[in-house]
Amino acid sequence: MPTTWRTRPETELDRDAVRAVNLAAFPTALEADLVDALRQDEAWLPGLSWVAEAADGTVVGYALLTRCRVDDSPALALAPVAVHPDHQRRGVGDAVVRAALAAARTRGEPLVLVLGHPEYYPRFGFTPASERGIAPTFPVPDEAMMALVLDEAAPIPSGTIHYPAPFGV
Repeated sequence: MPTTWRTRPETELDRDAVRAVNLAAFPTALEADLVDALRQDEAWLPGLSWVAEAADGTVVGYALLTRCRVDDSPALALAPVAVHPDHQRRGVGDAVVRAALAAARTRGEPLVLVLGHPEYYPRFGFTPASERGIAPTFPVPDEAMMALVLDEAAPIPSGTIHYPAPFGV
């Protein structure tokens, strides 16, 4: 079992493997279908779809950042994050999320939002989005809607989160 995982941007050749990881990691095809729909949407940002590989080169983890908005200001949505069940709890998710966030920082992106497990995402620096005056258009537990400021020097918007159409919200 590797202690560090190779991470890299997704390529065209990874599409089937990414779909397979999402299908294995979640109980339905919703997340796999979401990724496929986002690839066709203007929210897709080249270089912000990341995979993690096992030692043999098999894709075992995935993290996607796409464009969303807080009112009229650009932000990123982190979703989905998936790890093949055979590799969960081994640092794959941590590695692929950190790699995707580093790529977003390099691009100069100011803000990432995630709706996720409040026990998991704070390790990356996420805090409740409500602390920044950011809220979704649908009801969720406050602790589950989180924000991560990537660039403290950039103006950080407050307001309502607007997800790309494929999210269906």
